[in-house]
Amino acid sequence: MMAGQRTPSDAELDVVVTDLQRSIQEWATRHELWFDCGFQSYAERVDGEPGETPVVTILHFDGDFGRALDGDFQGLDIEFFDLLERQGFWYERNDSASAHIYPEDNSALFQPFLDRENWQWVCGLVQQDFADVYEELYSYFAKRPEDLHRLTWREFETLLFRIFQAQGFTCELGPGSNDGGIDVRVLQRDPLGDILTLVQAKRYAPRNKIDLSAVAALHGVADVEAAQKSMFVTTSDYLPSARKFAGRTRIPMTLTTSADVSDWCQDASDGIIRDKSKLVTPEAVSSLLQGLTSKDPRIVHASTGYSVIMNQFAIVLKETKHAALLMAIPARTISDDGYGQRGSEVPEIGPACLDRLTADTVFRAKRSVRNGKVIYWDGRNLYSAWNGAPALFDFCD
Repeated sequence: MMAGQRTPSDAELDVVVTDLQRSIQEWATRHELWFDCGFQSYAERVDGEPGETPVVTILHFDGDFGRALDGDFQGLDIEFFDLLERQGFWYERNDSASAHIYPEDNSALFQPFLDRENWQWVCGLVQQDFADVYEELYSYFAKRPEDLHRLTWREFETLLFRIFQAQGFTCELGPGSNDGGIDVRVLQRDPLGDILTLVQAKRYAPRNKIDLSAVAALHGVADVEAAQKSMFVTTSDYLPSARKFAGRTRIPMTLTTSADVSDWCQDASDGIIRDKSKLVTPEAVSSLLQGLTSKDPRIVHASTGYSVIMNQFAIVLKETKHAALLMAIPARTISDDGYGQRGSEVPEIGPACLDRLTADTVFRAKRSVRNGKVIYWDGRNLYSAWNGAPALFDFCD
């Protein structure tokens, strides 16, 4: 964005996307190409970490539309390119059935679309069980505390829950409703007696400040539950009367804001082990390798490239509902064309794989279930369970 330009809102960006999609559909309909076609967002279709260029929308298709982009219909591929260019966009085939549409690098919409895509990714990380697999969530809010109020109230509570866990406390996340005014219970184990802190979270806009009645209610619950401490956390601030009350309570109460949450996120980010191979012991990996069979679902496979097929194999070391640690393993060629350009290969499974337990080969991935199938996305490749059959490779374009 140029100096002095107003950043467009999400609603305004939605209008841009809708207009772009409408023009593409009208063009395709006019050329009788709009069959089994549609649009999806990057978050919907890829469910992965954004790249350095924002994907405004993903066009998916079957049949003639794809053939048109391949140049099978004279001039239509150039016409489609010109259609996008006139509106400040360009496209790239992602695979045989979809194309990613991007804003021009010099477009005033480039950065707003990139910011929104990154925001959607961060929101997707606010889950209850990603543990230390992800560091992006903490580092994002450490740098941009002003975005905390954009979370939903439940996402904000979950974020605090994870932060306190990262600090080593035993925590309990409230149900989100009918929680008696307490969102997180934090238990600090101590030889002289456990310390229970009750946490109330309010995800408010900056101008909506916390008043006396809210902090008084928290103190009342802390008194009833015989808690040793209480804490109020908000994305806004406190009225003077609320601060005065908190300073006089019998049970110590701490009032915190987005600035404090940002500092906690920075501490959590710094505490996360960036060498992911340190998150699992060699003994655990050795035991896992000894128990693997050729059709074990913990052996996963991804193939990359639109016209050049390459295989990537990995082993799932640990996983939760939303995240996983994978370790890349080598492939062993079992047949080829004599030149090493085409053939088939299988994953190399055995004790030697233990040597792969390094910072360069252990990586985190986002885990999800699609059509009943578990998939893992590392930002580049989409992995799923290897079926045990030799995988083809083709380095010939």
